[in-house]
Amino acid sequence: MDRNLAVAFAGTPVFALPPLDAIAASRHRLVVAYTQPDRPAGRGRQILPSPVKRRALALGIAVEQPGTLRDGQACAHLAAYAPDVMVVVAYGLLLPPALLAVPRLGCLNIHASLLPRWRGAAPVARAILAGDEKTGVCIMRMEAGLDTGPVALRREIAIGAGETAGQLQERLAPIGAELIVAALDALAGGGMTFVPQDPAQATYARKLDKSEARIDWHAPAVAIERRVRALDPWPVAETRLDGLQLRIWQAAVVAAAPGPVPGTILDAGPAGVVVMTGADALAIHRLQLPGRRPVTAADFAHARSLAGLVLASV
Repeated sequence: MDRNLAVAFAGTPVFALPPLDAIAASRHRLVVAYTQPDRPAGRGRQILPSPVKRRALALGIAVEQPGTLRDGQACAHLAAYAPDVMVVVAYGLLLPPALLAVPRLGCLNIHASLLPRWRGAAPVARAILAGDEKTGVCIMRMEAGLDTGPVALRREIAIGAGETAGQLQERLAPIGAELIVAALDALAGGGMTFVPQDPAQATYARKLDKSEARIDWHAPAVAIERRVRALDPWPVAETRLDGLQLRIWQAAVVAAAPGPVPGTILDAGPAGVVVMTGADALAIHRLQLPGRRPVTAADFAHARSLAGLVLASV
C-alpha cells in the first residue's frame, strides 16, 4: 500500500486552515489547493484572497481558483496534478460527478455535523438554532448527492451553554484536522471502512440568509437567545430601536411574567437591557449601533433612557 498520498485540497475560510496545516505537516503531500476566487471584503471592499489561498501560498502549494468546476477544463486541470485523493472542507463550490471521479481514491469531505443530521451549508448554525445538545465532525466520502456519502470517521462533542457558532467552529476545526490525517493514513494503508448514512434521519442545514437576522420578539426568549448565538459571527441578530439597526451580540434568558407587549424594554442597566418576549424575557448583554463598536448593556443604558421603549419585531 501507499506510504503517503498526493493530496488535492479544496477549502476557503478560516475553518479550513487547521486541516490544511495538518495535512501539510503529515507524511502526505499536498499537490494543489483549490479555493474561491479573490473577492471584496471588509469596510473598504478591497479585493482580498481567501484564508486558504494565503496559507497555501505561504506553504509553497500551487493554488487554483476556478469560478466554476462544471466546464470542460476543470477535470483536466485537476488530473494534471495527479492527486490520489481530494480533501474538501467548506470550499463553497459543488463538485460535479466527473470531477469527483478524478482522484483515484476519491474525495473526502470534512463535515461539521453528525451526519446524516444537518447536511448542507450551515450545519453549525443550524444545530444551535435547533437547540441541539451535541454536534461533531464527520469524514465522509463524497458522491453526487449533497452530503449523502458514507462516513468513515466521526467524533461527537457537546455544544456548550452560551457557545456561539464562531466559538463552536473554532473547537470543531482542529477535530477535523486530526480526523482527516487519520483518514488519509487509513486510506493509504487500505484499511478505510465506510458506513452508509440513514437517509431517514437526514436534516438539511440551508445556507444562512441576512433576512434571518431580524428578531421576532413574539418568539420565546430561549429561541431568540439561540438565534443570537447561531448568527454570531454572521449575519448577527438584529432589531430596530427608534428606526436604527441594533445588533445583538450576547444575551441570556431571564424569567418574566407575561403582560407587556413583546419587544418592550422592561429594564436597562448593569444586568442587561431586558426585553419582553413571547415567553420570558431576554437580557441583552452586548449590543451595537450602526457605525459604532459593540458595547456592554451598562454602557449603552448609561447613554440613554430605554425603559418602556419597544423594539421593532419582524
